[in-house]
Amino acid sequence: MDYIVSDVYIGSSVTPIGENMRVFVTGATGFVGSAIVQELINHGHQVLGLVRSEASAKALAAAGAEVHRGSLEDPDSLRAGAAAADGVIHTAFIHDFSRIKANCEVDEQAIATLGSALAGSDRPLVVSSGVALLNVGRVSTEADVAPVNPGFPRASERAAFPLAKQGVRVSAMRLPPSVHGEGDHGFVPILIRLAREKGVSAYVGDGLNRWPGTHRLDAAVLYRLVLEKGGTGPFHAIAEEGVPFKDIATVIGRRLNLPVVSKSLEEAAEHFGWFAHFAGIDCPASSAQTRQQLGWQPSQPGLLADLDQPHYFQA
Repeated sequence: MDYIVSDVYIGSSVTPIGENMRVFVTGATGFVGSAIVQELINHGHQVLGLVRSEASAKALAAAGAEVHRGSLEDPDSLRAGAAAADGVIHTAFIHDFSRIKANCEVDEQAIATLGSALAGSDRPLVVSSGVALLNVGRVSTEADVAPVNPGFPRASERAAFPLAKQGVRVSAMRLPPSVHGEGDHGFVPILIRLAREKGVSAYVGDGLNRWPGTHRLDAAVLYRLVLEKGGTGPFHAIAEEGVPFKDIATVIGRRLNLPVVSKSLEEAAEHFGWFAHFAGIDCPASSAQTRQQLGWQPSQPGLLADLDQPHYFQA
């Protein structure tokens, strides 16, 4: 079957999965997305990256990828990018936690748009999700189903998996609360900023609640393996099942020469603000099934070793 979408011809000669592919990557200059772009290029794939700004376009071109202008809120650009590719990796997300519900709705619509361009082609679409809110207090596995409730607004999995019935080869990648590495601007830098502002590095209660973690370069390898080898997942990009939060706070305190203190639930709400829920969450996760199915073997430094490096504390 042939398709014509946004003046881009997609015929019956779509590159077989696993061979040198032309891949459309959203969030291509982001913390994780930029690592995926380099990983794909290093393994012989061509990358078409979605960018919004001139600075991002220059960075992407310098990395050896082709620039595609647009945004998550521009459906025409998403359809054109997906139509021009052998597969899609979707990592873009608007990280504004003050508008999390609205941003999840944008993500859901973007996935639907990407799926509409891939419908009937059996081309792969890899979307991004998370493990933090899957099963609080016990180890999450790939068999766990993402809950549908107001406390779990991320809609990527429930938006993506129905697309399989429309002839899209769908996979979901679940990321941990800490995808770490040089250039990190996620949860760990938030903790470092709070410690500087408050004069203490804090944890909640006994601090034994666990965060899983993965280095950005290990996550990038797994995205590539999912694209090349196929499978629906969900897949868990989890290198470390659970790092005690107190250990994270201890490294931050030592690096900043600040006291490391425990906060009660009530004190945590004042100290961490909107981040208190994540600071106290116990969300260990396994990647055993992912490793067995795809042969993924993380090789980069763990969270504590990576955190204990100067790049996290450069002002």
